[in-house]
Amino acid sequence: MKKRSLIFVLLIAFLGLCQGCKSAKKSLKKGDFDDSVLRAVSKLKDNPNHASSLEILKKAYPAALDQHLEDIRYNRTTSDIFRWEKELDSYYKLNKLYNAIISCSSCRKAVEARNYENEEKAARSNAAAVRYKEGERFLTIGDRENARQAYLNFEKTEEIFPDYPGNRKKLEVSYELASFKVVIEHVLVTSKVYQLSNEYFQGRVNEFLQTNKTLNKFVRFYTSEEAEEIRLRPDQVITLQFDDFVVGQTVIDRNTETFVSKDSVKTGEQTIGKTKVPVYDKVKAKLTRNKKLVRSSGLLDMQIRDFKTKRMVSQEKFNGEYNWICEWAFFNGDERALTPEQLRLCKSQELPPPPPQQLFVEFSKPIYDRLTSRLRSFYANY
Repeated sequence: MKKRSLIFVLLIAFLGLCQGCKSAKKSLKKGDFDDSVLRAVSKLKDNPNHASSLEILKKAYPAALDQHLEDIRYNRTTSDIFRWEKELDSYYKLNKLYNAIISCSSCRKAVEARNYENEEKAARSNAAAVRYKEGERFLTIGDRENARQAYLNFEKTEEIFPDYPGNRKKLEVSYELASFKVVIEHVLVTSKVYQLSNEYFQGRVNEFLQTNKTLNKFVRFYTSEEAEEIRLRPDQVITLQFDDFVVGQTVIDRNTETFVSKDSVKTGEQTIGKTKVPVYDKVKAKLTRNKKLVRSSGLLDMQIRDFKTKRMVSQEKFNGEYNWICEWAFFNGDERALTPEQLRLCKSQELPPPPPQQLFVEFSKPIYDRLTSRLRSFYANY
């Protein structure tokens, strides 16, 4: 049994090597030389003497080297100001191949890998410098749209060269000029009947702002407290108010029906002679079903105004509703005339509805979903 298991494991390993070799060869035929090299190296780490992978590596690495060096020569002849980024990409890939090959002893013997670490560092420095300079050019223009272009260039600088001198500060400055700032004021709840708290809904809105600070890259949301703390002069202000709602509107529906058992059941006994004989007949039960429906609904008014001009930019209303239902029943007669579901309902009792505050929370949940969905779409292209 152990011998059979060993043979099975060896067979799986062999098939894996064959599949890897085929994949490397397939990449070589397609002209994907980098992938072919990496696949061949991977197999040679597992099996240093794998002849097919060694042959593929000897063909694929020189081809990859020539391809990347030719790309570098061509990029240097173009007028693209960002050509250093393409050159950086080529050197990065060459060094990835180099590091893979030197990590494998049989691979190092098969091909002479070349290290382009210094060239990659130089290309990285030049690419970052070009992006940084381009960001500064846009930043000096001063308007919001150009500040956004500046930010994108400084962001690219950070991606190419983390901690590039002065770049973090320029990122902050350009974003401050580029961002569209929106304050969402506290949610207002007015009611002459109930003392209702906006705590739940306000909490959900604040949570939304914290997790979606930027619905797109350049739109920034603030709570009233945040705006006041930093003395923010926003671009727009959003006011939210529940201006129409009903909490706990109760409707009770009662229905009585008589049910007869489908089959005859034993209803008693009678004596015939000296023998007692069961008596069968259909039985009845009068069932009264009760259903209490407590309706709650509301309407949230959203107004978006321009902070400077106080002009209304948009106004929309979002509705929500919640229906709380309680059902119970009782019967008179023979329970065998009723179904298991009807009997279960008879064991239920009338329950008091949730307090008004909870009903308010429940109908506000779909309103929150509609509100946040609209905010996402409204500010998607700002």
